[in-house]
Amino acid sequence: MTSLQRKINALYLVILSIGILTTFIRYFTQRKSIQTKVWLFDFLSILITLFVIYIHFFSQEAHRHITFLYNDNWIKLTIILTFIREFSEQNINYKRTLLNPAQLFIVSFLVIIFLGALLLMLPNATYTGISFINALFTSTSAVCVTGLIVVDTSSYFTLFGQTILLILIQAGGIGILTFASYFSYFFKGVSSYENQLVLTDMTNSEKIGEVFTTLRRIIVITFTIEIIGALLIFLSLNPILFDGFFNQVFFAFFHSISAFCNAGFSTLQNGLYETGFRFNYILQVLLILLLILGGLGFPILVNILKYSKYYLTRKIIGVKSWKKQYKPWVLSLNSRITLITTFSLLVVGTILFYITEYNNVLAEHHGLGKFITALFGSATPRTAGFNTVNMSSLTLPTVLITMFLMWVGASPASTGGGIKTSTFAIATLNFISLAKGKSRIEIYRREIADSSVRRAFAIISLSLIIIGIGIISILIFDPEKGLLNVAFECFSAYSTVGLSLGITGSLSDPSKLILITIMFIGRVSMLSILIAVFKKVKHKNYRYPTEEITIN
Repeated sequence: MTSLQRKINALYLVILSIGILTTFIRYFTQRKSIQTKVWLFDFLSILITLFVIYIHFFSQEAHRHITFLYNDNWIKLTIILTFIREFSEQNINYKRTLLNPAQLFIVSFLVIIFLGALLLMLPNATYTGISFINALFTSTSAVCVTGLIVVDTSSYFTLFGQTILLILIQAGGIGILTFASYFSYFFKGVSSYENQLVLTDMTNSEKIGEVFTTLRRIIVITFTIEIIGALLIFLSLNPILFDGFFNQVFFAFFHSISAFCNAGFSTLQNGLYETGFRFNYILQVLLILLLILGGLGFPILVNILKYSKYYLTRKIIGVKSWKKQYKPWVLSLNSRITLITTFSLLVVGTILFYITEYNNVLAEHHGLGKFITALFGSATPRTAGFNTVNMSSLTLPTVLITMFLMWVGASPASTGGGIKTSTFAIATLNFISLAKGKSRIEIYRREIADSSVRRAFAIISLSLIIIGIGIISILIFDPEKGLLNVAFECFSAYSTVGLSLGITGSLSDPSKLILITIMFIGRVSMLSILIAVFKKVKHKNYRYPTEEITIN
């Protein structure tokens, strides 16, 4: 063991010992009663930490007989548990006078992006080192759940580096403030009124008292789907393709989290187009389900669970006491519009991909395999970013269709990007209403609010402006890349998709910085940035005369 390794081990031991000591001190000095769930967490984490300390630092016999546990990853796990516990004890107070919710949301992403870039530059994160611009690009791509890469994830990053990427993807997909706020509330049991107001704005909660219930639902739904997805992915894999049980488990969890968070990162050199995986249709179906669930958005998932409970209780089980009750509006208008738009785009995209690529990239597939590959090709542009075909071999119609699907993206309050399905749906309903001569948008016996219509068209306009500026800027620095390739790259970056026609790694540093900016804007949305910059104007008790403007 080298002198440096001894010092690192000593530092690990000191950190873990301090963590255990502060927990004991907290129990002796804290006057208020401690909840059972907190006591249980502390008991299990201390038990795990003591066992890991014994195995790694005091038991030479264990080194020979329990080789699976004698792994630095167990040390890192206990340090993460210690960090979560101590960080949650801090007072997290949001001051609207200092930062409004939009500003806080943007700053949280900037902080984690730069922190992630520094972590990726650690010596153990890569095999040969990485420049700051590439580390920043990779961190931004992970936090913004994009998936565009300038270095190969599988061969460039070590297991430690890939683990950092996984944490960044998870934090970016759900939101670091969601984690921080919920765990703070979990351990302390209280939160200030100011904090709840800010979190209500950020989580779109209907009632201020439900904000932490919403946070808990987000975390529980996320981890439940990701764990089930990882288990099913693990069972769908061929063990021969992996170097040991641990690598297979890591692959399953990495791709489950990456799919649900719509990140598109893969530990395979050629993505899912890698030999041994491109014909694994069960794996592709599982990833499709994960990315669709992640792209629907947490409010929609909660509403679907509520509707499923109602349907099972009322329709299938047939509870007699409910027969005379009025049928509630269980599936909200937002859910109906989102689900119809999502599956309409999925079906249309699958049909078009199947037709345009039947004798091209789908030629190597047969029967059901052609359909599943076409379905994957329609689902993955909705901000997922995985590829089961050679993207550079796609026909021009397919490339244009993919760009459109990328631009629309996923649904609001989801892990995906794009202008969102609800925005596209409102724009479509608007021109249909105009064609019919209506002065308002009506659907399912409801009227769409004017504020939603204005917001939708603002998002559409801003997205096209940002993408257009990005295309022109990159063509200035890298004119040889071609308009189509650059446009595809910019649409992919803005919609946080991660698909590429193969030019990302060869871009110049200024072009990489432009893509970094586009990815960030696409994740937080340009409208949120404008809201963060401009001061809100108070509504006045007057209105100017209305006047029609000539449009066409």
